[in-house]
Amino acid sequence: MATHILKNLKFTTTTTATSPPFTTALRFKTTSSQYVSSRARDPTFEKHMTHYKNLLKVISIQDLILSNNKNPPSISLDFLTRLSQTLHLNRGAAAFLHKYPHIFHVFYNPSEAKPYCRLTETALEIARLESAAIAASEPVTIDRLVRLLSMSVSKSLPLRAIFKVWRELGLPDDFEDSVISKNPDLFELLDAHEPNTHILKLRDDVNRDAFLAAVENWRVIECCREDDGVDRTEIRFSFKHGYPPGMRLSKNFRAKVKEWQRLPYIGPYEEMGEKKRSKRGMMETEKRAVGIVHEFLSLTVEKTVEVEKISHFRKCFGIDLNIRDLFLDHPGMFYLSTKGKRHTVFLREAYERGCLIEPNPVYNVRRKLLNLVLMGRRGFISGDSKLRDGGRQQRDKQTPYCEALLLSGESYIFLEVETSAKKLSMLPVTCCLAIYAEA
Repeated sequence: MATHILKNLKFTTTTTATSPPFTTALRFKTTSSQYVSSRARDPTFEKHMTHYKNLLKVISIQDLILSNNKNPPSISLDFLTRLSQTLHLNRGAAAFLHKYPHIFHVFYNPSEAKPYCRLTETALEIARLESAAIAASEPVTIDRLVRLLSMSVSKSLPLRAIFKVWRELGLPDDFEDSVISKNPDLFELLDAHEPNTHILKLRDDVNRDAFLAAVENWRVIECCREDDGVDRTEIRFSFKHGYPPGMRLSKNFRAKVKEWQRLPYIGPYEEMGEKKRSKRGMMETEKRAVGIVHEFLSLTVEKTVEVEKISHFRKCFGIDLNIRDLFLDHPGMFYLSTKGKRHTVFLREAYERGCLIEPNPVYNVRRKLLNLVLMGRRGFISGDSKLRDGGRQQRDKQTPYCEALLLSGESYIFLEVETSAKKLSMLPVTCCLAIYAEA
């Protein structure tokens, strides 16, 4: 809905009980940064994003490791250290790898006389499972790509824009060969006017009329409910809304939302006619843009995407509005997080308590990697608390060098502490992993 309807929106945050309700000023008097900072926070999404931002860093390092041709694939710690700023590793690569021993294994390469990093067997297995899940979901992936092209005004998209969101769409990393080239009846790759640029076009004989937007499923369910209070004429053009806790909506705002819900619009897969300059025509154009970004998020694996990535599709989809402001204008449908030095948008209706309501196979595998991120160093070495405390005190005094090696299939780990006393201890562990860490 247009930004002007937010001037009647009031909300209170749970962090400051004495803070007065915030009333949004007219949009043209507010800068972009102020508009972002004035949004209502959702604790559930913020907590999820706190861990998710670290998962994105883990995935970046994982991709670098897997791209190496060594067996097993590995990269030098010096190389990662040079990329620390690019990967947003604030405390350096070594400190970040040390936080996740369930995922990364740091070892000393005697041939090159420097430390290297590789994935643990658990992390490698998760990577294999994700590749298998993506391969098994190929028909769904092709359908996503066809739908994405169908939403474009010209039924074509720059290939570089699709490369931005290949992971979000669940595409394989070699999708140009494994998906596009193998389906010439659906896709056509053309040269663009710019050098080294290609355009992915949908074949003209592909039937696009049968596509229904994801929101139609919700509308059908709402219309079939045995509830006398459901007005089926309102549901026809409505979207599901749910606001963050702590928000207080004025009666005027609720009336504006109700009016916007009834407003007819052209669906994301329908041909867009000539844009109207009237106030109602601009609202219909804005609602079509909302429908397009809603459908875009519905096509992603995790129902989330970075705002910067989806902005690459704005002109192709015929959206003249600022994408980020579009998400902020509709807090009942989208949630915008700014954690991790990036703006990430979530489809609110797809989540419950930080998890997808309707998970898919690729999401389930990626969730396993997130669980390893959540574990951190917990559960890696467990034993008698006195023994651990004693070891910690001894480490502070003598600065020992520790190396742990977990034998696969065993329930104990040999932990050798190299100090002046040269002591060998055996501790029980909860996970079958191998690490190399410098205390």
